[in-house]
Amino acid sequence: MAYQLYRNTTIGHTLQESLDEFVQSGQISNQLARNVMLHFDRAINNALASRVKSRLTFKAGHLKTYRFCDNVWTFVLKDVEFREVQELIKVDKVKIVACDGKTPQQLKDSERD
Repeated sequence: MAYQLYRNTTIGHTLQESLDEFVQSGQISNQLARNVMLHFDRAINNALASRVKSRLTFKAGHLKTYRFCDNVWTFVLKDVEFREVQELIKVDKVKIVACDGKTPQQLKDSERD
């Protein structure tokens, strides 16, 4: 099962709203809408893992909070600088959610080694 983090993006919300309209008008079933969202989860996770090549660095003035739960790290940082080659962006506060990029099968395989 893929992470569902990206459902809370503009494209994820828009897809969900469109599917809800189709279900309400009787054009598709609830099951089909769920399957489309599951496919969206897998597709966006795969696309970001395989197609995004850019890298950036960041430096935080202060780590406000951090948490590790269900293989997901969550960090809240204050006074953060993001740098990509020549571009510098400063923000007051940022929340970073980091998930393990391995599939459940890959996790099981690495536990056996």
